[in-house]
Amino acid sequence: MTGLDVVLPDEDPAMDPAALVELAVLAERLGYRTAWLPDHLLPPGPFGRVYGGVYEPLVTLAHLAAHTTRLRLGTSVLVLPLREPVSVAKQAATLHRLSGDRLTLGVGTGWDAAEFAAVGADFAARGANTDEALALLRDLFAGRGPVEGHVFEPVPRTPVPLMVGGGSERALRRAARFADEWQAVGVGPEEFGARAARLRELADGAGRDVRATVRTEWSGRDVDGTITDVTDATRAFAAAGAATVAVRFGEVDGFANRMQRFATAMGLT
Repeated sequence: MTGLDVVLPDEDPAMDPAALVELAVLAERLGYRTAWLPDHLLPPGPFGRVYGGVYEPLVTLAHLAAHTTRLRLGTSVLVLPLREPVSVAKQAATLHRLSGDRLTLGVGTGWDAAEFAAVGADFAARGANTDEALALLRDLFAGRGPVEGHVFEPVPRTPVPLMVGGGSERALRRAARFADEWQAVGVGPEEFGARAARLRELADGAGRDVRATVRTEWSGRDVDGTITDVTDATRAFAAAGAATVAVRFGEVDGFANRMQRFATAMGLT
């Protein structure tokens, strides 16, 4: 059965942080597998549907971990080349341990040159830097330190799943080489299926098994009180090979109601 995840709303600076806790607790009660948070550091415009990520995701997920027990927690996606990778590894390993081994670290290369310039990061080298950072994360999580005589702790007791987001050929190759999961965003079921097939080809060639997942948006409209597009899209993605579908249920106002109705329609509750 295809798993169902939720992408929590995090694009409004005026939102009460308690709303994220309430939504995460409800998602766990309803049976969603993972709650994801987006990421951006310094977008060149206001946060919103394009940028999202007002609250830093790893810090926020640590807060949500203290209020949940079973719900997995993930970043969708952390812009890895904007950050120093050893610090990311330390934060992720700490969160994984504090949460009872519930973190999935989703990463991407980013796409906005202005944001990279704002933090002094190299936009042109972001792909190569992401690959190097992922290799380093794998080593650190396995207890292999980057510098002799220095110690990385806490070494995760169970693997920290790595998820790579993006739809380009290079993103698929990155996922096949480093990731446990690959996530597509902004594609339809047919395109998703084609990219998932390409991922399987690349992963098979590398002797690895990588789950194909997709992130989609609430796009339905109420017709006599029923959900329309989002349930059909979810089933279509499942038929196209999605191991998991992560849904963002629009703005925070009404988010809980839509999330609950979708869970009921899909047989979660």
